[in-house]
Amino acid sequence: MAAVSDTDEIARLKERIRKLETINAALIDRVERATDMQGGAFSMFENAITLEAMVRDRTGELEDAMGKLASINAQIEAAHADADAARARLRDAIESLSDGFALFDAEDRLVMCNTAFLRFWPEFRDIVDRRPSFAEMVEVLAGSGSPIGSLVSPERWKQERLARHRNAGAHVQLLADGRWLQINELRTSEGGTVGIYTDITTVKAEDARQRARELAERNLALQSTLDTLSEGACLFGANGRLQAWNDELANMLGLDRDVQARIGTHEAFVRHCIDHRRLDRPQAVEWRLGRGPRISTECMLGSRNFVIRSVTLASGGMAFAFDDVTDRIRFQKSMTEVAETLERAVRQRTTELSEANRQLAEAKDEAELANLSKTRFLAAASHDLLQPLNAARLFVSALGEKRLATSTRGLVSQTSVALDSVEDLLEALFEISRLDAGAIQPEIGAIDLGRILSALRIEFAPLARSRGLEFEVAETPLFVASDAQMLRRVLQNLVSNALRYTATGGVKVAARREGDAVVVSVTDTGPGIALAEQKVVFDEFRRLDATRRIPGHGLGLAIVRRSCAKLGHRVELLSEPGQGAIFSITMRATEPASLAPEPAVMSGRRADLTSGAILVIDNDPTILAGMRALLGNWGHEAITAAGPDEPQVLAAARAGLSLILADYHLEDGLTGDIAVARIRALHSGNLPAAIVTADRSEEVKAKLSALDLPILTKPIKPAQLRALLRQIATSA
Repeated sequence: MAAVSDTDEIARLKERIRKLETINAALIDRVERATDMQGGAFSMFENAITLEAMVRDRTGELEDAMGKLASINAQIEAAHADADAARARLRDAIESLSDGFALFDAEDRLVMCNTAFLRFWPEFRDIVDRRPSFAEMVEVLAGSGSPIGSLVSPERWKQERLARHRNAGAHVQLLADGRWLQINELRTSEGGTVGIYTDITTVKAEDARQRARELAERNLALQSTLDTLSEGACLFGANGRLQAWNDELANMLGLDRDVQARIGTHEAFVRHCIDHRRLDRPQAVEWRLGRGPRISTECMLGSRNFVIRSVTLASGGMAFAFDDVTDRIRFQKSMTEVAETLERAVRQRTTELSEANRQLAEAKDEAELANLSKTRFLAAASHDLLQPLNAARLFVSALGEKRLATSTRGLVSQTSVALDSVEDLLEALFEISRLDAGAIQPEIGAIDLGRILSALRIEFAPLARSRGLEFEVAETPLFVASDAQMLRRVLQNLVSNALRYTATGGVKVAARREGDAVVVSVTDTGPGIALAEQKVVFDEFRRLDATRRIPGHGLGLAIVRRSCAKLGHRVELLSEPGQGAIFSITMRATEPASLAPEPAVMSGRRADLTSGAILVIDNDPTILAGMRALLGNWGHEAITAAGPDEPQVLAAARAGLSLILADYHLEDGLTGDIAVARIRALHSGNLPAAIVTADRSEEVKAKLSALDLPILTKPIKPAQLRALLRQIATSA
């Protein structure tokens, strides 16, 4: 800008000097020709001399300006030389890169590229000199078939490539020769684009090997999980070949050990079900193409009732689950008969009432009966599912405490991990089922939010430290209107999810007052959730692509949504990919109220667990065997029985016991609390006892709490059992 201003000034001075010289010449000429006798000519001569002096001054100024102009021109030439040298150094630096480099201007035309770029795309060698546009270059690549995507669908590939270029991000592209390129595109300050092209073929190969190892480990865990299920299960690949099954399926289909030879393909599987097991509804095992919902079909295999569930997998294969519901259907039929009998009795006793009252009473009775039936069915189903899992947990725990070879201990550890996964999945499924069935009803009251958050801090701080994450839980004096147990479960799920999916950074839990409401937020620095996925993240079994490698079942947020719906709380999610996520729960604020007392420690005399045997009562022989093995490893004498009236129970009660562990649901309608009362009647003193159950209904919890009987839920975790034994040993 300074150079331009000096040039304009010099031009103005030259023009002014030219005018002055013209005037001076005219005046001198006039003086020379004038004949003024009164001295006019002399006066004009003096004026001419004055003008000549001014011209000389202006000429000096012009010479100074010309000198400055020459200096400025020299500086400009030096700057041009420096710029040329810098451009040369820049080009040398770009050429030295092993990665491809390309620069596009604001009009999206190629400005420069290096040799590595042309090695990746030799198709551009003949056109780079005419500065082609990016669209022209994409057109050339689509025609050459160099990218693998352009071979499948050239037009779609061109559209996708142009869209990615406009968004200026990072993506990976596979070439037809088997190479993988990572393309990183960035916007320049002038509106252009810089592209960096890196060959990641070696990295991709290593990643493929790592995925193969992970897949092998996952298949082992899958088989271990399938073997613990009471349902028969099998999985077919996209090619229709059998990939996995469990022993329960082989038993249900009447197969020997050579399962692969008999039903190795889906076609053979269908033929066996129809010809050998007399399947009455072949559509239950038919092959379906494309993703679709899970389908459940009630059918007959021989003389037994089954529900066959089938689902199409993302890989194109299919999975089938066989659930023998014969006993359940018989129970339902008996319940239906009882219901019909009760309905007839109700109609007979209400004949004197008006028609409106009669219909109202029937509707009320039917609703209560249906709700009770759902609750009992849920309890029975959970008991049947968790019985074999509980036995497996006990055996694995007992085996894990023995001296084993390193390879064997590794298998035991993997089995324990698989059992943990199944337990977590069943816990979540039972909780969702209870919420849907209305078996969980909140008791809304004034809840001290600070106590719940403090419990979360104590519970999850060790996990956060083990993962190297910062974990901050703010203190708060606020009170909210909620159910303490359900609210804690909701916050546990949110914090657990945040810690599970956060690799670096930390998780923060905070509470704030907003008018008449209180907002509790859980903030993490995880991978974040795209807007399109935020609408479905609360669905059951929904796993995001970015977190599929992290263990989990996709049920935690489904429980959060259902629980908050029951409590009348609002759940909100704020997140962007790469920016973490914020889950918030909005509740009604309330004033402090008298807090519920802390749960009482189990009453009774001090128990000496070394002075007497531990009596275990359960109607499942495998669970009894597992408890004997586990308690024996801990140095306790374990006496097992299926009921309180067996001879060994009577003898042990008279000889002296230290503890009773009784299952809640025993044979012939007998419950664990009644069994404990019978045995205590034979024993002097208030013998310590605890109930082991898979029934998680609020009714059972309230009943046992009123009887001062602690509860251990199935499947029993050894740490929980040890804690109970320590509590009993130290209680007064």
